[in-house]
Amino acid sequence: MSAVSHGIDRMGATFDDPSLVADAGLLLPATLMVRLGLESVVDDMVRLVGRVGGARPGRKVLTLIVSILAGGSHIDHVNKLRAGATGRVLPFRVMAPSTLGTFLRAFTFGHVRQLDRVIAETIRRAWSLGAGPGAAAMTIDLDSTICQVHGKQKHGAAYGYTKVLGYHPLLATRAGTGEVLHARLRKGSSQRGHKRFVEELIARVRRAGATGPLNVRADAGFWSYALIDTLNRLKVSWSITVRINPAITKAINAIDEKAWVPITYPDGGEGQVAETIYVTGKGKHQRRLRLVVRRTRLTEPAQRALWPDWRHHGFITNLDLPVVAMDQFHRDHATVELTIRDLKEGAGMQHCPSGHFYANAAWLACAVLAHNLTRWTARLGGVHPDTELTVARTVRTRLLALPGRIVNRSGRLVLRLPERWPWETSFTTALGKLRSLPLLV
Repeated sequence: MSAVSHGIDRMGATFDDPSLVADAGLLLPATLMVRLGLESVVDDMVRLVGRVGGARPGRKVLTLIVSILAGGSHIDHVNKLRAGATGRVLPFRVMAPSTLGTFLRAFTFGHVRQLDRVIAETIRRAWSLGAGPGAAAMTIDLDSTICQVHGKQKHGAAYGYTKVLGYHPLLATRAGTGEVLHARLRKGSSQRGHKRFVEELIARVRRAGATGPLNVRADAGFWSYALIDTLNRLKVSWSITVRINPAITKAINAIDEKAWVPITYPDGGEGQVAETIYVTGKGKHQRRLRLVVRRTRLTEPAQRALWPDWRHHGFITNLDLPVVAMDQFHRDHATVELTIRDLKEGAGMQHCPSGHFYANAAWLACAVLAHNLTRWTARLGGVHPDTELTVARTVRTRLLALPGRIVNRSGRLVLRLPERWPWETSFTTALGKLRSLPLLV
């Protein structure tokens, strides 16, 4: 046996230090929570009067949010916040898992909408501190996803078009930052609610301070003339993928061969774009829509022999960009998948913890708040440039999940952190910037 392994085998382990902090970096988002006045916002807006477990909703919602920030995906993971002195770096009393389970089960549809108001107000406050777009143009990506569940006890879970048992939430995200601007949990088989969802979304971001032009991108699941009419009424630009049906195919086939413009495409393939006017309806119901089409095919000889034909992807838009730039702009909608992945893997939505539908809807709202707090902490704390993608797992590894010990130095509490921590400068810079933000009331 080597000396190293011999030393490891002789090392004991005891769980007896009351001054240790499991995730000392939670001090950063906790500082931002205080600046946003988040606990008081929840207490003012979420009223579970007469519901069992409905008292003091602020500290309960914040407990769930911070547990998610620390990597929790189940209700009982909040016990991590009760270990050692972890609760001392948080600006609220940490609640027990059993209390939180009762609290979530107290939610009804109306109470979930109250949590929606909390998200809207929190976005407004964070944007007023410098995280918002102001008068600059902002692009919003609409999408839906499947939150898979297992077992037959999940209320509202169903098999949708993907043949996966789960829920089917609607999501609206801000391109560039990955913030979730609006979210709505739906039953697994639901494909409805787009129009009302967008009306609420646009009203929310306008109230939050987005005064510049708004652009909405969406995939074919959102293609409806009712949604287009809603966006036009709200003076919002849009680009929406279309399904290749016979009418669209006819419009594509009518494009002159000389109109196709080559675009940059990965090795082994080629791509071209062109545009046309898609005419649908008759008389006063006739619509003339700008249809942009991208066609692609494989160029490697063996592959091309198997798939020689062009494959077409089209979208309609009312934006006035050149056709190549328009195609690239719409293709960037794919980045919404990164945000959805981070919401699931980094903010607790890979698991819906309750058998009650509205409890899971409340959990989604807490996950959205945790997801956004990660981004606002990074942005307002100057953790990395605004052009760099924020990933919850990276922020957690570098800044949140670091051990610490609280000590008393001449009557002043000090949080002692590991020597030679690789991201010490990022942590201290972020803490200083967050503490310099004004308190919002």
